[in-house]
Amino acid sequence: MSGISLTFGGDPVFSGLDLVVQPGDRVALVGRNGSGKSTLMKVMAGLVEADQGEIVVPPGKSVGYMEQDPGMEGFATLGDYASSGLEPGELYKVERAGEGLKFDPSRPVETASGGERRRAALAKLMAEAPDLMLLDEPTNHLDIEAIAWLERELGATRAAYVLISHDRAFLRALTRATLWIDRGMVRRQEQGFEVFEAWRDKVWEEEDQQRHKLNRLIKSEAKWAVEGISARRKRNQGRVRALQALRAEKAAQIKRQGSAAMSLEAGPKSGRKVIEAKALSKAYGDKQIVRGFDLLAQRGDRVAFVGPNGVGKTTLLKMLLGQEATDEGSVTLGTNLEIAVFDQTRAQLDPEMSLWDSLTGDPEMRVSGKADQVMVGGQPKHVVGYLKEFLFDERQARAAVKSLSGGEKARLLLAKLMAKPSNLLVLDEPTNDLDVETLDLLQELLDDYDGTVLLVSHDRDFLDRVATTTIAMEGNGRATVYAGGWSDYIAQRGDLAPKKDEKTKAPKPKVKQEAKPKSGLSFSEKHRLEKLPAEIARLEAEIAKLEELMADPDLFTREPVKFQKATEALVERQEKLSAAEEEWLMLEEKAEGG
Repeated sequence: MSGISLTFGGDPVFSGLDLVVQPGDRVALVGRNGSGKSTLMKVMAGLVEADQGEIVVPPGKSVGYMEQDPGMEGFATLGDYASSGLEPGELYKVERAGEGLKFDPSRPVETASGGERRRAALAKLMAEAPDLMLLDEPTNHLDIEAIAWLERELGATRAAYVLISHDRAFLRALTRATLWIDRGMVRRQEQGFEVFEAWRDKVWEEEDQQRHKLNRLIKSEAKWAVEGISARRKRNQGRVRALQALRAEKAAQIKRQGSAAMSLEAGPKSGRKVIEAKALSKAYGDKQIVRGFDLLAQRGDRVAFVGPNGVGKTTLLKMLLGQEATDEGSVTLGTNLEIAVFDQTRAQLDPEMSLWDSLTGDPEMRVSGKADQVMVGGQPKHVVGYLKEFLFDERQARAAVKSLSGGEKARLLLAKLMAKPSNLLVLDEPTNDLDVETLDLLQELLDDYDGTVLLVSHDRDFLDRVATTTIAMEGNGRATVYAGGWSDYIAQRGDLAPKKDEKTKAPKPKVKQEAKPKSGLSFSEKHRLEKLPAEIARLEAEIAKLEELMADPDLFTREPVKFQKATEALVERQEKLSAAEEEWLMLEEKAEGG
């Protein structure tokens, strides 16, 4: 690619871009949602025409692109689409890819879900085996087993590939170079995603230093101009022009997009016991979802559900929330629960509705008599101001939801979710399409959330960062509770994982939430231990401020409401501090014992 320039809606996406992909390259393409990753990939695939520049593919070399929303008109089944263009002797490649990616080639196109269509598009690309594969979020809608299959296939291929993904573990395992799109500039580093974040932070640090130097130079030159220009007007017009050039350089700098200002609005504290399930069993015909399943989820737990697609994770979630009837057993929900749900299908978003109406039209967010405001955490906010906190601009406020990228839809759904107080958060595949920075922020929010979290995800890295308990659903009614996240589950599982040729008969699982590693700290416990000192220091500082406020002897008579709120806040923070100190001591003792 030489001198590539592209403009959408008056704003340049790329300008004068030069880029080379070599044979055998294994490249991670990273950047914030909306930075132009998918657009660049479509330009590389020849699906979007650049305004200027040239793209050269050497003779005899082929480029293949995995379409996000493949057009399947004229094909009766997914298999017909995936095998189109292949020679008869190569059809076995589609069958093999179909087994690894878990899609049914006989599925009629008209009844296939979006996820099934994407898996068929991925199978088609893998079967065609071009010299360069362009893969845009290939792990979306894949379960962990299918992701592992794809990881092995890409690890063994001799083809080059450029890969967009939010799955850190996937990127770390496969990439040897990184392309980073940032404010229209594409940088390349000859190292994989493993070192990307350190590289990004170093680039930004150097940028901040240069900006600081430029600001100091402008300030110095401006002072000279004010104090000395009248005496040296004729001789120093060049210096004045240089000052104007410095100011123009500063104006031309593109400000980095900040992080979304997301915050979870905690509702009233729930009871200590949140969900208690005893001897749950559920089947649909011959398909057993769970058998004899027990679980005790308490306030503050982060419970993750993992397993193959179709094994029944969402069904078990609904049973635990009382939304789905059980065949046997009982579910008891705790007291004072306020539930918020992040739905993987984005069903809460009307594609034809504007972002503005999507928020103001929500009965739980509507502000009576105010068409331009939404209720956020009990306080009214202007709808555009709230959208800006989630990195949407004013022009997008009136745009239709269907015009958003997958990551932007996820951010809009988070905006709706986080405006409402909750103490039980249900996240069904929240990581799909989110960029790495937003995933980091979401993880930090979940760490600080006072309530309980139920999480379904196939993102191994995110599971390790968030989960304190993992429920592994391995088919045939087997659902086993393990302490910790994904890595902890794998370490504890041992020979419990069912083999491919294992009989369908499965013993009744003995599940106890108290299951813990034999020694040492789990991944999530280590992460928690690292965060606790800062949390304790923050609570101590807040307590000191509240005690200073309440030291005013006239506060009670002068502002009784303020005194009451300060008293309640002080009691709450003292309880949190006590709990945090107790947790720190427990984890320290466990770490020393391990």
